[in-house]
Amino acid sequence: MIMGAMGVLRIVDENNKIIIKGLRDFEPEHIFECGQCFRWNREDDGSYTGVAYDRILNVNKDGDTVILDNTNTEDFNNIWAKYFDLDNDYSKIKRDLISRDEIIRNAINFGHGIRILQQEPWEILISFIISANNAIPRIKKSVELLSKDFGQYLGRYKGKDHYSFPDVEIISELNDEQLEPYGVGYRSKYILKAAKKVVDENISFERLKELSGEDCYNAMLEFSGVGPKVASCILVFAMGKVEACPIDVWIKRVMEHFYFHKDTSNKKIEQFARQKFGQYAGYAQQYLFYYAREHKIGK
Repeated sequence: MIMGAMGVLRIVDENNKIIIKGLRDFEPEHIFECGQCFRWNREDDGSYTGVAYDRILNVNKDGDTVILDNTNTEDFNNIWAKYFDLDNDYSKIKRDLISRDEIIRNAINFGHGIRILQQEPWEILISFIISANNAIPRIKKSVELLSKDFGQYLGRYKGKDHYSFPDVEIISELNDEQLEPYGVGYRSKYILKAAKKVVDENISFERLKELSGEDCYNAMLEFSGVGPKVASCILVFAMGKVEACPIDVWIKRVMEHFYFHKDTSNKKIEQFARQKFGQYAGYAQQYLFYYAREHKIGK
């Protein structure tokens, strides 16, 4: 039994599974379908299988019980508790946001089980470079193919082979022609430049995490192919800077639809969102993104 920001949880390690009872604010569909990750796929039984931190994991929920399959207590404590942000009190976050606005209340009620994943910065940097002017199915396909051909084989699960995301050193040694089969198009030059920059400058993402939000944001903008939206995505989904607020096409639509009622610049929308939602702007963005996309608001 664990007591903390998560509340009182009963956690059982059984048959290569971690079984968690009493976990609030956790819905696999909301988490994996809200646009923050690209390596999780829905199974026929409604569970999700994905790869993170060189591990294969399956996540399912039955009532108030969350089941993490293909793992153990050591990996739960060292990887998954942090990855799923389980030590963060989402009830408190949602209360704060709901008190600010009726619109965000509706978005939170719809996507109440979203949690911000704590993902690997190198993988998120490349994944969101690929995401620019791209659709999620194509992004997922590119990331999966790159992992299959340049990552490490991790094993077979539910009839499918799984691979780690490629190391930065391997990507840095490729060229445009070698990346052509992976559907990344013009983004190939940005991927290669990003990898070479990390290697040549010996960049430590862990050190970048220690910077202020503004300094970390500016450091992300130094990568070719990273603009304001991608930089903010990296901050929220990998660097722990949840005050950032990525403005993509869906957020622009929902903010214009509910708040501005006219065409508005991304910069003005971001300034408004950060002022309105404060330290929780990144969470608000995810609730609004999921709500807008699923309801096709403004489309």
